[in-house]
Order: sequence, then structure tokens, then C-alpha cells
Amino acid sequence: MAQQQDDKELLQQFKDPATKEKAFTAIIKKYQEKLYWHIRRMVVDHEDANDVLQNMFIKVWKSLDNFREDSQLYTWLYRIATNESLTFIEQAKKRSTVSISGDEENYLANKLQADKNFDGKKSEWKLQLAIQQLPEKQRAVFNLRYFNEMPYEEMSKVLETSEGALKASYHHAVKKIEDYILNH
Repeated sequence: MAQQQDDKELLQQFKDPATKEKAFTAIIKKYQEKLYWHIRRMVVDHEDANDVLQNMFIKVWKSLDNFREDSQLYTWLYRIATNESLTFIEQAKKRSTVSISGDEENYLANKLQADKNFDGKKSEWKLQLAIQQLPEKQRAVFNLRYFNEMPYEEMSKVLETSEGALKASYHHAVKKIEDYILNH
């Protein structure tokens, strides 16, 4: 509960013009790394993740005054980060010339393979390639559950869907990842 209390204090400070910027800086410091890695797992590239994170925090700055505290602050932040990531991926696909060859779904996998550190024989790269084969929403569910160990209840608030749908989506994602790893 200490984390929730800290967030409540930060939100109170944000509402006060005298402490608004200090409170926002504290929110960024508190959540920046977790949100960066959540975004990075979705968009793959470091520079893209930084861009999405920056855009996300700009949105947060503009709309934090309207945050109704129906959910926890971190849940709300993850929802914005997820939506910004999905929007970025869709825009990147549209800009990509890869779509001519019908390879649009493999945009992120191609980007991952272009990474100078890429080694397709290593298991962590295989896992990342397998994750990139998932549809965006399924990828978000897998990342939140597998990497962030987020409970389904919180995930349902972040992704605005039922816990049952999330469990099914996660199960399908795990099966697809297992199949990919076994067959590649």
C-alpha cells in the first residue's frame, strides 16, 4: 500500500501549480524504466522505444489533471504505454515499404534480425523472434504477463478486456511461441 500512497501524494502534488513539475518528474523517475522495457518489448528498437516513451509521457502530462483515480496510477500509465506502442507499430507498418512483398506482419521480426547483436542461434533471440510473430494485442498480453508478471486482474484494466479473454490469449501466445521455437 506504500506505493499506492506515494502515488496519491504525487497526484496531489501534481494538482498544485507550485509542485506540479516536481511531482511529474518524480512520476517519470518512478515508472520510466518499467515503462521503457514494456514499450521496448513491443516495438523492439531502442530509439523507437525512447520515442514512444517520450510521446507517452507528453500524453500523461496533458491528461494527468483529468485522471480520475478509478484505477492505480501504474495501471493507467501501462494502458497509455500499450496504446502508444500499438499506434506506433501500426504507423510504422504503414510507412514501411515491406508491405509490397506481403511481409507486413514480419516488420518487427525483420527489424530484430537487423540488430547488430542478433544471433539467431541463441535462445533469447529465438524467444524475441517468436514473440514478434504474435499479433500486437497477443504480444502485449504475453509481455505483460511473462516479463512484467502482471496479474490478470491488472492486465484487464490496462488492456480493457476480460480476465478470461486475457487467459485464453496468453495460452494461445504461449502455444504459438512454443511451436515457433520448436520449428525454427
